[in-house]
Amino acid sequence: MPDIIQLLPDAVANQIAAGEVVQRPASAVKELVENALDAGADKIQLILKEGGKSLIQVIDNGCGMSLTDARMSFERHATSKIRKAEDLFAIRTMGFRGEAMASIAAIAQVELKTRRHEDELGTCILIEGSEVISQQACSANTGTSISVKNLFYNTPARRNFLKSNPVEMRHIIDEFQRVALANPQVFFSMHHDGQEIYHLPQATLKQRIIHLLGNNYNERLVPVEEDTNVIKLRGFVGKPEYAKRTRGEQFFFVNNRFIRDAYLNHAVLMAFKELLPEDTYPLYVLFIEIDPAKIDINVHPTKTEIKYQDEQTIYAIIRSAVKRSLGRYNITPSLDFDQENSIEHLVTPKPFEEIVAPTISFNPDYNPFATEQKIEREAPVYSSSSNYRSSPVPQNWDTLYEIARKEENAQSEMHGQKTIAVDDQDLNKPSEQQLFQVHNRYILSQIKSGFMVINQQAAHERILYERFLQQLENHTGVSQQSLFPQSVTLNSSDFELLKELLPDIRALGFDIREFGKNTVVVEGVPADLNNTSETEILEQLLEGFKNNQSILKLDKRDSLARSLARNAATKAGTRMSLEEMNLLIDQLFACQMPNLALNGKLVITTFTLNELAERFEK
Repeated sequence: MPDIIQLLPDAVANQIAAGEVVQRPASAVKELVENALDAGADKIQLILKEGGKSLIQVIDNGCGMSLTDARMSFERHATSKIRKAEDLFAIRTMGFRGEAMASIAAIAQVELKTRRHEDELGTCILIEGSEVISQQACSANTGTSISVKNLFYNTPARRNFLKSNPVEMRHIIDEFQRVALANPQVFFSMHHDGQEIYHLPQATLKQRIIHLLGNNYNERLVPVEEDTNVIKLRGFVGKPEYAKRTRGEQFFFVNNRFIRDAYLNHAVLMAFKELLPEDTYPLYVLFIEIDPAKIDINVHPTKTEIKYQDEQTIYAIIRSAVKRSLGRYNITPSLDFDQENSIEHLVTPKPFEEIVAPTISFNPDYNPFATEQKIEREAPVYSSSSNYRSSPVPQNWDTLYEIARKEENAQSEMHGQKTIAVDDQDLNKPSEQQLFQVHNRYILSQIKSGFMVINQQAAHERILYERFLQQLENHTGVSQQSLFPQSVTLNSSDFELLKELLPDIRALGFDIREFGKNTVVVEGVPADLNNTSETEILEQLLEGFKNNQSILKLDKRDSLARSLARNAATKAGTRMSLEEMNLLIDQLFACQMPNLALNGKLVITTFTLNELAERFEK
């Protein structure tokens, strides 16, 4: 029997490796930008076309490469970062595996132009599918420019699995934000299809956070800083009242490398314990500096997982540092944390001899009866001498009794003081006199066998959810035009998401059009939404949609309908009139699934007379 084990050709091996290293355009962006940072660049430009599918170009002003280095950079396991195994425990660069460039060149058409500072001419290399097409000297700027065209052109199955351009752009923006946050001292810019998405000048960390996430984040940030012999911790956390329902704004960096770590994330959440609303997550951008010898980053090809020697100590430090910063904010929320917070700094007492007692001035010749002007008084007033001056009698005094009598009759009807005939055959549609609101949260109604209790918020969410689903299917959403159209500016990631959802959002009744960079103009909102600002509506809609997509894995329209229903529904604690309760119940029983809430729990529960009797017999 002949031998059957053979070495794979380099091109095939590179394509296999590319499956782990380059999963989508965002993966290629991450690797190329990190290479630019390792080259010492302080100016990096990212140019994209069609969500990175047609073009990913990264231009930097780093050290550049020689002719030999440029050619070697596309070989597997070729790297300038390490020389021996021991170097793996002293890594401070972003890349070190030597797989990224070879993997990208295996599945795309790549053009590299590079020149060192000391060279007069640069090098230009063209590669397609791991095959070098040309290599020659050329005129080039100092640094490196690498263009990746037609990603996955030779692996059509992988290319077919790519999502729409807005979805791929959101993933690219996520990677771009992580790298930009970790390097505020570097200028970054991003262009997509000829439009500038980001222009980030060199700045401080706080300024970089604001530039990336929005100007309104200036008042949301609380600084965190801790210096121990184990780690150095710095960064910012968000104030509890600005927590969101998604985890998108949570960033951990270890030695400036973005990581994902559920254990350290739990440490931050424990610091926020009892401060956060239910099912919300805080913002944090935290940097950990640690001795590279005490961690292992060679765990996963994406280099986003790290092993620590003393994980429990790091957990305790993060938790206590964040908790202390939050406590400091709660005591003095309006202070600048860069200043001293001692009482002496806040209040400087005056010497006793400089304290002046307050005085009262008055006119001894004032006569209140000297004028004949009639003063109209709208409410009883108590003078300083405790003399009561009554208010004038209202002109419609004779109608007060009629109003009071009507209110008394209505109250007596609600409390069962009238005898009401109930048709035994109509038990599922309670009459007006049978409805009561309990703690502004539940609606109680009498039925033949006992009574039912309805969760008013869950009921309204179910009603709106089925209504919005129907509107999405039929494009029948009704828009209520705004008297004054409002412009809403979103962060780049949310703006890309909004563009992707725009046809369905318009089907719900939104009248929205794009208006410049990351900005839309809202000229109308669905008629079911009342007393909510346009900015708040869109932010809550997008946050809820992202939460549904990440946790429940729902389809796009279902996620959108759920998000809008939850934001538009009447909240627990809202007082409802008798007419509103009746309308809510009528609409609930017209739903396809009236008894099931959006979270899978019950909307309606019933109590029988036998259950009540058993309660009193115990």
